Amino acid sequence: MRTLVLGGARSGKSGFAEALLAGAPARYLATAVPDPADADFADRIAAHRARRPADWTTVDGADPVAALREPTLGATLLDDIGTWLTARFDARAAWDSPRGTLTPDCDALVCAVADYRQRLVIVSPEVGMDVIPATRSGRLFRDEIGILNQRLAAVCDEAFLVVAGLPLRLN
Repeated sequence: MRTLVLGGARSGKSGFAEALLAGAPARYLATAVPDPADADFADRIAAHRARRPADWTTVDGADPVAALREPTLGATLLDDIGTWLTARFDARAAWDSPRGTLTPDCDALVCAVADYRQRLVIVSPEVGMDVIPATRSGRLFRDEIGILNQRLAAVCDEAFLVVAGLPLRLN
């Protein structure tokens, strides 16, 4: 079963995703790459770690495409697609590139998710419900994550939108 969990910032999406896997060992693919100079981000990462069960394995700075192709026991939680996509933009220096530049990266991720046969929960930000970003990079990210979320939803068995800590089943 593959589940996509969408939500805005501080919506409760990660906590809901973690609760879906409660009571069983899991592999946690953390896509964030900590910046030692960013104490606020380090605090966010620490808070996420503190609430995870002790029997979960965490893979920091995970490449989800490679990780989903590796055999593992138990469930996998991938948190989150937004930080992964941002890292792909950075790695390819693509913030000023045309839309679709990251399509090969996104294709590989969608294929890895579609091919994954164990329990998988994916967390991704829903950013398309706000004002149009004032910057080109903001609009680019919003458009690319929106398209990627649609593609992931199409290969998942279920999807939820979390708002104010409350999940709404989408399918």
